[in-house]
Amino acid sequence: MNNSQKIIKHKKTALYILLIYILMQLSGKWLAQPFHKFVMSTTGLPSEQAAPLTQGWYIALSFAIALILSLIITSRDKAFWDIYQGKKETIPLSIMWGIIGFFLVFIGQMIGAAIEMGVFGIQGGSQNTADIVAIAKGAPIAILAIVVFGPILEEFVFRRVIFGSLVQTTNFWVAAIVSAIFFALIHNDFSHILLYTICGLIFAFLYHKTKRIWTSIIAHVMLNGFVTLVQLYAEPLQKFLEQLEKMQ
Repeated sequence: MNNSQKIIKHKKTALYILLIYILMQLSGKWLAQPFHKFVMSTTGLPSEQAAPLTQGWYIALSFAIALILSLIITSRDKAFWDIYQGKKETIPLSIMWGIIGFFLVFIGQMIGAAIEMGVFGIQGGSQNTADIVAIAKGAPIAILAIVVFGPILEEFVFRRVIFGSLVQTTNFWVAAIVSAIFFALIHNDFSHILLYTICGLIFAFLYHKTKRIWTSIIAHVMLNGFVTLVQLYAEPLQKFLEQLEKMQ
C-alpha cells in the first residue's frame, strides 16, 4: 500500500469514527422513547421512576456500542494512530504525563473559573455535569459511560480525528484551538465554554507531547472520575465535616 492509499484509508477511518459519534449523539431522539417503554415493561416501574434507569442504561449502552465499533474500525487501520514522525514517548513517561495532565486540567479549570467569575460574572457549577451526575445517582451503570467509555471515545474523536487530522496540515495551535472549541460545544454548556475549551487545549497538548492518545485518555478519565466522585459524595462529605466540626 503506497502513501496516498494510506492517507485515503486514514481519512475513511476518521470519517467512520466521526459518523459513529454523531449517530450516537443523535440516536436518543429516535431510540430513547422505545427504550423507555422497554424499561417500564421489564421493571414494572411507572414512567417517572423508570426515567433515571432509562437515561443511565441508554447512555452506558450507546457509548459502549459506539466505542466498540470505533475500536473495531481502528483495529483494521493500525497506522491510523501514527500521525507524528519520530519516536513516541515511552509508556512509563506517557502514563506519568497523563497523571500530570490531570493536575494541569484541574489548575486550568480553576483559572478558567476565576476568569468566568471575575470577568463575566458566571457562577461556578456546570449544569451539564449536574444533569449527568443526577442520572448516575439514579442508574450507577451510567458511571461507566461518564468515567470510562465517554472519555476514551471523546479522545478518539476530538484529539485523533479532529486535532490529529488538522495538525498534519496546519500547526499545533490551529489544530488544538479548533478541536478544543468543538469539544466545548458538544458538551452543550455554553456558560462554561471557556472551561471546556481549556480542557480540550490541555488534552491536545498531552497527545502532542507524547504522541500517544492514551496520555490524554488517562488525564480525561482521571478528571471525569474525580468530578463524578466529588459530585456523588458531596452531600455525605459535607454532613461528615459538619458533624466533625460540632464534635470539636
